[in-house]
Amino acid sequence: MAVQLLAYEVADLCLGKPPLRSLPASATVADALAALKSADENFISVWSCDHNSSNRKNPECVCLGKLCMVDIICYLCRDENLASPGLALKSPVPVLLSKIEGLVRHVEPSSSLLEAIDLILQGAQNLVVPIKTNSKHRKQLPKPSSICSTIHNGQEFCWLTQEDVIRFLLGLIGLFSPIPTLSIETLGIISHDYLVVDYHSRASSAIEAISRSLVDQTSIGVIDEGGILIGEISPFTLACCDETVAAAIMTLSAGDLMAYIDCGGPPEEIVRVVEERLKEKNLEGLLDEFVVGPYNSTGNGSSCDEELSSPTTPLPRLGWYTRCSSYSARMVRRAEAIVCHPGSSLVAVMIQAIARRVSYVWVIDDDCSVVGIVTFANMLEVFRENLESMI
Repeated sequence: MAVQLLAYEVADLCLGKPPLRSLPASATVADALAALKSADENFISVWSCDHNSSNRKNPECVCLGKLCMVDIICYLCRDENLASPGLALKSPVPVLLSKIEGLVRHVEPSSSLLEAIDLILQGAQNLVVPIKTNSKHRKQLPKPSSICSTIHNGQEFCWLTQEDVIRFLLGLIGLFSPIPTLSIETLGIISHDYLVVDYHSRASSAIEAISRSLVDQTSIGVIDEGGILIGEISPFTLACCDETVAAAIMTLSAGDLMAYIDCGGPPEEIVRVVEERLKEKNLEGLLDEFVVGPYNSTGNGSSCDEELSSPTTPLPRLGWYTRCSSYSARMVRRAEAIVCHPGSSLVAVMIQAIARRVSYVWVIDDDCSVVGIVTFANMLEVFRENLESMI
C-alpha cells in the first residue's frame, strides 16, 4: 500500500486544475473586492512579480498569500476604518494578508504526495504548483494585460487545498482499511480547541475569532447558555457574502448575524435594524458607503479582464449575495452547523465535509452540546501516521 501511495506526485492531484488568477501586490483593497466579486472562486492569490522588469530576464515571481471576502470584511470592521470605509478601500492589498507565514507554499509538480501532506500538517493551506505545459504552448502564453493575471514570468500555476488532498485520499480509501471505518473518537482526532460565541452576545465581539477561524480553516460555534450548539458563523459562509456584512457585524447580535448571512438573503426587518443601529452608533461612514443608493448587483458577467470598480464607485445596498454571475459555481451554505457524533466513522465524516465544501465538522453529544471539532488536518494526521508505519 505504502509503495503505491508514495508513487503519487503532486502533479497527479493537479490534473484539470484551472490556472490560478491573481492580483499584484501593488493592487488596492478595492481591486481585491472587485476581483473577488467577479471570480468563480472565493479566494484569490496575491503575487509579487515585476513582469516589466528591464534588469532581470527572469524575475522571480512569488505568491505572497491568498485572501477572500472575509479578509475585507474584518478589515472594514477595524476601528480606524469604520468612519471612512471608502478611504480604507484605497489601501494596498497586502494589508489584508495574514501575518502568519507558511499558509501558502510553492511546490514542484514532482513533489510527492507525502511531502504535500507534511506541508499541510506544518500549517500550509494552499500549495502553489506550476502547471505543466510544453515549450510550444508556453511561448504562446499571452502577456499579462490586466490587473488580474494567471501568468507569472511566462508560467501558469494552480493551487492545491486541503480539500483536494482529502478528496484524492478518499478515492484510495480502500488502501487504508480498516482505519476509515474506525470512529473519530477511537482515532483520537477530536480537537477540543474550538471557538464559540454566545447567541445573545454582540457579533462584533467575534471579529478576532472570525479572523482566527479563517486562518485555522474552522468555524465559530454559536451556543446558548446551556452550551447547546445552535448554529455557526463560518468563514466559508461569510466568504460568499459581500462587504456590506461588515455593517451587520458591527450592529447585530451573533444570533441575528446568523439569520443575516443565512442562505437566501437577510430578512428585510434585520436590514432595517442594521440601518437604524448604524445611525445610533454614529457610523455614518458605513451607512453612506453600504446603504445609500439603489441596489446594484454585480452579476453582469464582468471578469478580472474588465475594468475594476474604484473606491468611489457606489457599493450595493445591504445584501447577502450579490455575485450572481458566479452563483451557480459556488456552494452556498446556510448558518446551520454541520455536525457528527464521537461514534461517527472517519470515512463518514470525510464524506460529510467534502459534500458540504468545508474543512471541518462539529462533534456533538446526543443533547447537542459541543464535544469538539474535527478538521481536515486532523484527518490527514491519521493517514500520515498510517503511511509512516508502512514505510
